[in-house]
Amino acid sequence: MSDRREQVLDAAIAVLGTKGLRALTHRAVDAQAGLPEGSTSNSFRTREALVGGILDRLVEIETVVWQRLAGQRPPGSLDEFAQLIGDMVREVTGPARALTLARHAIFHEAAFHPGLQERIRAARQRLAAWGEPWLAQFGSTAPQADYLTVLALLDGLVAIQLACPEPDFDPTPSILTTLRGMTIT
Repeated sequence: MSDRREQVLDAAIAVLGTKGLRALTHRAVDAQAGLPEGSTSNSFRTREALVGGILDRLVEIETVVWQRLAGQRPPGSLDEFAQLIGDMVREVTGPARALTLARHAIFHEAAFHPGLQERIRAARQRLAAWGEPWLAQFGSTAPQADYLTVLALLDGLVAIQLACPEPDFDPTPSILTTLRGMTIT
């Protein structure tokens, strides 16, 4: 990805994650990026193209995070695994809050655009390729179904924390309880 395109998309993510979907305009992205007016529309002619570009950039960023996690020493215990996931949830609702809000806005937009749905589905499948083996490692008898359950829990925890932030938020106990309930040893 070119530096300019990345700059535009990162600015678009910032606009989306701090001001919401209604504020996402080519002009707002140009201003956020500190670029001359018209720069964003040179790369993304339509709003739909811009939204698609944002999704691609979000997937790229999240893939790097998941690759970093997958490259780490696998958690040795269920408690360590729950802590790792809990730390990730705190990261995406704290320091990476704007990125996560942008992701949620794109997911909302995808409800009305089948093309975005397909791209999200493909990204989710790539993430499952990392998550499912970890669940199997801890004794899940149905890692594919259990992965979806964990994903649903995490999405719920994240959505609640984004909407009503709690300063002492700790998702780890809920995550651990769910993992233990999956017939995981």
